[in-house]
Amino acid sequence: MLVRMSDVRWERALHGIVPPLISPLDGAGAPDAGAMAALVEHVVGAGCSGLFMLGGCGEGAWLTPAQRGAVVRQAARAAAGRAPVLAGVMLPATGPAVEAARQAAGEGADALVVGSPYYFGVEAAAQERHIEAVLSATPLPALLYNIPQCTHHVLAPESVRRLARDGRVLGIKDSAGDFEAFQKLLAIKQERADFRVLQGHESLGAASLLQGGDGMVPGLANVAPALFVALLAAADRGEAAECARLQTRISRLAHVYRQGPWLAALKAACAALGLGNGRPAAPLVAAPPGDRRAVEALLEEAGLAVATSAR
Repeated sequence: MLVRMSDVRWERALHGIVPPLISPLDGAGAPDAGAMAALVEHVVGAGCSGLFMLGGCGEGAWLTPAQRGAVVRQAARAAAGRAPVLAGVMLPATGPAVEAARQAAGEGADALVVGSPYYFGVEAAAQERHIEAVLSATPLPALLYNIPQCTHHVLAPESVRRLARDGRVLGIKDSAGDFEAFQKLLAIKQERADFRVLQGHESLGAASLLQGGDGMVPGLANVAPALFVALLAAADRGEAAECARLQTRISRLAHVYRQGPWLAALKAACAALGLGNGRPAAPLVAAPPGDRRAVEALLEEAGLAVATSAR
């Protein structure tokens, strides 16, 4: 039985750490419900305030519709109302994104995550029409997502400001790595105080939070959620020196991404902690032994307990 959160206080849920969860796959490539349950316990138990499914870390653009539906359903069941489930619909065109939005709503998602269409060139007006169509497809609210390194189109602050006039738009996850543009997104909060601005680029975490960012959506929170929860708490207390210390630890742990293809490396890190088997979606393959050993060394350096079975 699915348990959807009712009356989500989004201004609170999105002032926090919302990990973009991986999508654990079993040996046959099907979504692994047991691994998903363990992953959800791992991050919710550490104090994360929401779950972002089917983003880049969740391989949403590479999974089949059946796989995407199963991932959202498994996450909603595992969360059991303890944290809202946000489902990415980061697909290249409006029709597929609308279909994915309806599917996610039916599988128990509490909100959607939508960004620019891609493959063909799109101007700001087309981006806005795309997002408005997704918003109209279900009763669910949506978080915007700016990740031009994947969509090849920036969701500009001016477009975000216009879209933010719609109360169904909860805020934005910005993973572009452009701090000047991030500050322009923060300025939208002057017009709408409950608009949430979250940083998705781990290297800018401390700076973003100390400048007034509401939270983070960091891939490394799959493996070290408590580290990011601690960073947010330090920023809320205004402890810049502690934020700098924690940011240094995060930056060192981010070397995980350099151990082969970043997604295979992230899944290998999760597997080393007993969270899934490390298998990415095709055409990628699991990290080879050398990359896995390098990942495990970085986890141990960060004080994370590598599972005996991973050795």
